[in-house]
Amino acid sequence: MNSPSFRFTVGRSLVVLSLCALSAAPAWPQTEQPAPVQQADVIDAGEGAITETILVAGQRPGPGLWKVSKGDHVLWLFGTYSPLPKKMEWRSQEVETILAQSQEYLKPPGATANVGFFRQMTLLPFAIGFKKNPDGAELKDLLPEPVYARWLVLKKKYIGDDDGIERERPIFAADTLFRKGLEQAGLGSGGREVRETIEKLVKKNKIRMTSTEATLEIDDPVKMLREFKKSPLDDVACFSNTLARLEDDIDAMRVRANAWAKGDLETIQKISYADRDGACNEALLNSALVQSRPGLKSVQQRVQDSWVAAAEKSLAENASTFATLPVKDLLDPKGFVAALEAKGYVVQKPE
Repeated sequence: MNSPSFRFTVGRSLVVLSLCALSAAPAWPQTEQPAPVQQADVIDAGEGAITETILVAGQRPGPGLWKVSKGDHVLWLFGTYSPLPKKMEWRSQEVETILAQSQEYLKPPGATANVGFFRQMTLLPFAIGFKKNPDGAELKDLLPEPVYARWLVLKKKYIGDDDGIERERPIFAADTLFRKGLEQAGLGSGGREVRETIEKLVKKNKIRMTSTEATLEIDDPVKMLREFKKSPLDDVACFSNTLARLEDDIDAMRVRANAWAKGDLETIQKISYADRDGACNEALLNSALVQSRPGLKSVQQRVQDSWVAAAEKSLAENASTFATLPVKDLLDPKGFVAALEAKGYVVQKPE
């Protein structure tokens, strides 16, 4: 039985308050074994247009490795990306070779605050209805009329008849819609599957695995859960940006997935899209519920500081260390790698 926790995972589309799931959180499905599919053709639609409308399938290496060094000590970084084609099998000889030569693997950044087993049992009765809107409100009561009209179109397309979801908070309804939309587009949570494959290689090579998560303090989980169920969230922007991504960004998601598979980071950077991740994260991180608790403030900065501290320690101790970060965090001018560069470490991007 898993202990419940407040968990913020960098790069995900939603800040997950795992208190809502408690021990009932569903297990991740097993990694799908891809069929032997050939690479799809590339369609050239002319300059400035989206030039790839069919998913790359088959086995792909992903992008090259970033190198962070100080003297002869090196931290190798592999950029993960999601969503990726469901039928794409990932394998990188470069990653396998570097991993076999490394002494430590740094797990992806995040934050967690675990709650003990007995406290978990105390919380169980309060978890019922966690995802529902306060006071029995429905989506039509909370969303602007034009936004709700767009929701009905996408709900019919990706979810179908489901009256229950109409009573969920926009942030949770949006997450369900987004996952369903990706499934129909042939896209899945490839970033997680790539990390799972890497961790299997880490265990196979008996490499030390180190958590980089920041630890958060929740002194009053029962009170927090009660407050959350009664508190409104400013999550309309999260909901609207989710609709925009499903309406306008499916083709661009495929292009970015193809670009990741071929190691083309420049293409990923060029394609703009509605910031669903940021809007959904802010809806919870900026809520009164979180801001009123010192132990939960400045989560994003604490996540970065914890990861950077782990990276510096590993660089000091090991000749070779390996880690994964989402591509967008590798490219962020104020992100994890930039923080190391500002401290004097030498950073080399893949060619």
